[in-house]
Amino acid sequence: MRPTVVTAIACLFATTAVALADNGNRQKVRFNAADQAAARAAVLRRSDLGSGADWKGGAKKPDLTKTDPCPNYNPKQSDLVLTGIAETQFMQGVLAFNSEVQVLETPRMVRLDWRRSVLAPGVLPCLRSTTTKALPAGATVVSIKRLPFPHVAPYTAAVRLITDVHAPSGTVRLFVDLVLFGGGRTESSLTATAPYSTRVAVKAAEIRLAKDPRRARLRLTGRRAGRT
Repeated sequence: MRPTVVTAIACLFATTAVALADNGNRQKVRFNAADQAAARAAVLRRSDLGSGADWKGGAKKPDLTKTDPCPNYNPKQSDLVLTGIAETQFMQGVLAFNSEVQVLETPRMVRLDWRRSVLAPGVLPCLRSTTTKALPAGATVVSIKRLPFPHVAPYTAAVRLITDVHAPSGTVRLFVDLVLFGGGRTESSLTATAPYSTRVAVKAAEIRLAKDPRRARLRLTGRRAGRT
């Protein structure tokens, strides 16, 4: 299986989840230098993944384009203000990690967005429908459901997508974990894509990365990472 297929699936699920949370009525964008720096400081770094593997990737431009709204999922976003955003992606063979951090103008906006976008009952059917339509050729959705995850932030949620990739050499089962965090003025996501057989080890890595003090401090305080 080509790594490009893994990259496509990882990018698709990560960007679809973020875009769905802003369909139909866009949030306002008012970037400022401090919040842009805070977002860049909190995303995943190559050093977070250890020095033993040959990781490729780095910073990438966040995708702020929107998807078509789903009939039963269209959370209000027009009263939210995005003031900072950053994204990174790293790959090692068929394992991929994507990290995105968004900073909103006030903690209240984070609370509202979490309730409307993450807790809404229509989010999983919408994710499944949108992902199914956009998967690369030869890939099919097996399941998508919420995933238990340690409560490492004031708001924590996780979703697991399982997909089969069909090729002449056989079928490979992959999973994509999307872990969402919120707290202070910050919303962040960590997406991992890997062979299904590695799910236990990869989830342990997700938990370790989620507990990183640099990110936890920003989620809890809403201040720029590195400040006390």
